[in-house]
This record gives sequence, C-alpha cells and structure tokens, in this order.
Amino acid sequence: MAKLTVKDVELKGKKVLVRVDFNVPLKDGVITNDNRITAALPTIKYILEQGGRAILFSHLGRVKEEADKEGKSLAPVAADLAAKLGQEVAFIAGATRGAELEAAINALEDGQVLLVENTRFEDVDGKKESKNDPELGKYWASLGDLFVNDAFGTAHRAHASNVGIASNLESAAGFLMEKEIKFIGGAVDEPVRPFVAILGGAKVSDKIGVIKHLLNKADKVLIGGGMAYTFMKAQGLEIGKSLLEADKVELAKELLESAGDKLILPIDAKMAHEFGNDVEITIAKNEEFPADQMALDIGPASVELFAKELEGAKTVVWNGPMGVFELSNFAQGTIGVCEAIAKLSDAVTIIGGGDSAAAAMQLGFADDFTHISTGGGASLEYLEGKELPGVASISD
Repeated sequence: MAKLTVKDVELKGKKVLVRVDFNVPLKDGVITNDNRITAALPTIKYILEQGGRAILFSHLGRVKEEADKEGKSLAPVAADLAAKLGQEVAFIAGATRGAELEAAINALEDGQVLLVENTRFEDVDGKKESKNDPELGKYWASLGDLFVNDAFGTAHRAHASNVGIASNLESAAGFLMEKEIKFIGGAVDEPVRPFVAILGGAKVSDKIGVIKHLLNKADKVLIGGGMAYTFMKAQGLEIGKSLLEADKVELAKELLESAGDKLILPIDAKMAHEFGNDVEITIAKNEEFPADQMALDIGPASVELFAKELEGAKTVVWNGPMGVFELSNFAQGTIGVCEAIAKLSDAVTIIGGGDSAAAAMQLGFADDFTHISTGGGASLEYLEGKELPGVASISD
C-alpha cells in the first residue's frame, strides 16, 4: 500500500495538523502508562526539526455529556509531552475550536507545538467527532496547511479528527502509522513463508473474520485462549466448564473441515474448579478433561507443540493471549508462546495489539519482537483484511 508519508511533504513554515493517539490511562490526573505519548515522539520531533509547526489532535476516553468531561482533559498529557520534548507545549484547556485556539495556533513559530483539547469534547453536542461531522472536519482542517495521521489505534474509525480532516487537506502517514501499514499489512498480504499466525483470546465470535482471512493467507493458524474450547466442543470433546460459545459450535466445525491440517489446536490444558489464582491446578490432555473443571491456560504439551509448529517460520503474527495471563498461575502458556517466538532470530515477528501486546510488554518480551502494534481494534480489523478508514483517507 503506497501512501504519502511525512518524509514526502514540505514541512518548513507549515502548520501541520497531526492526529496522534494520546488516549492514555489516567488516575487522579496522573498518567499511569505513557507508552502512546512516547510512540508519537519520532513523528512530532521530525516535524519540529524540519521547521514545521505541530498542531496535535487526540481523543481521551469517551465523552457523551458535559459531566463526562471531568477528568478527561488533555492538560496532563500536554505537561508530559512538554517534559519529553524539552520545550513548551501550548494548550488551552477546554478549547477544541474558537478564537482563542485560532490565535494560539497563528502565534506559533517554526519548531513550536500546540495540543488541542480532547477531540471527544465535541461529542457532547451530537457526537460531532465520533460521527465525523463534515463541518467539524472542515473547520479543523482550516487550522492548518497539511495533515499527518499517526494514530493507527483509531484508524478503524471514521472520525472528524482523522477522516474528516483528511477529506479537506493533503494527508500523509506519520512514522508510527507507516510502520503499522508496513508490518501488519505487509506481513499478511506479502509474507515471507512459512507464515504462522497465532490467535488467542476468549471468543471465536470476536475473531471469526480474522480466522477466516488468515486461514486463506497463512501456512498454519494456531488457536489458543478461551476460544479453543469451542473448537474442541465441535470435535466432540468434553470441555468441562471451560468457556464455550454454544452458538458458534457449527461454525467451528465448518472452519475445522475447511482448514484441514492448517488449523492447530492445543492438546492439553491447565484446569481448575474455579477462576482464581489460589486454586488447585489440574493438567489434563484434551481427551481427559474433568467435567467439573474449567481450562484457564494451554498446558505444557501444547506450548511444546506450538513451539514446534513455529520452528522455521519466517513470518509470525500473534493476536490474543493463550490463557488468563493476568493470573500468574495461568500465564505460562502465554509466556511459553512469547519465548518460542522470541527465539526465531531470522523471522519477522508481529504482535497485533490488544491483550497480546499488553502481555508481551508486561512479561518483558517487548524487545524480542519485530513490531508490536499500537492498535487493538484497528490491528484486529487490519488482520481481518478490512479497509481502515483512517488509512484509506491518507493520500496515495
């Protein structure tokens, strides 16, 4: 996918509107994880170094009514960004439009930066941001000379602050967006083979499209997590009290039949009578699941099987944990898959965002992957082969 990038456009003296993803977790006004701010720095710094004037847009949380604005201001983000950049970040609390904001933007000099207030504040009056109100997109576009979209995490949504602005201005991809297009899009559409996909998570229904798409693209698809047990039920196996989507059993049968030996399921599980960390654990093979227990992680034999299936892989895409990784006693399956992928020294290895990205970072494996996607829902839809509005709206 050939898209215009920030390096392809003249930036000096230009007012550059930049959609970033600063949707960071806040607790009592304090940022508890600043990874998304750090991820946006290369694009912002490049624009400033080239003599551009960076005007940043981001949402933070959901805002449906006036009361929801409480604690959702981007003021703490402006302060954090200023510290990271080592320079002032202009910010007008509450201002997503208006004369004061316009004056502040017009007062910027080359190499300076301004952060616009939370774009979702515009949703209080008729969801203007989230519904991509054309007048709002046109207004925001009027504040700058060109647009750079660096927020892959929102690329699956057509909002005024991405598609709306891009509809009215020349648009380019920032470095983060460019990486996502290159790695996720490239890995799925033009993989170096063998290409192995690993899918986990709770529900088959969340990933039907991804499974179908990757079965057509990958050489092997390994299934773990809670959704594996719906597939096992489709095979006629006893799954005890494990997670089951009864209405998806027939679909799972169809997928198993069409996939042949491409689709690999776990062969054992770590089980317990109830959900929790301080519980007695049983390790059982698929054919021996106790009827009164639930599977909470793939077992050691499954980790070994998955590691063997990964041997020799040149492209690996992973989305979704293998078990309830937030409980330490049921994190071993996810850790084992992380380790197996990390050992593939000459493969392109990609985590497709969401819980698997969180798991890899939490477990200390972030540096062992070629690319960790910044998008949850966006990366999932990209893996499904869907066109993302935020990507499609970038100039070719």
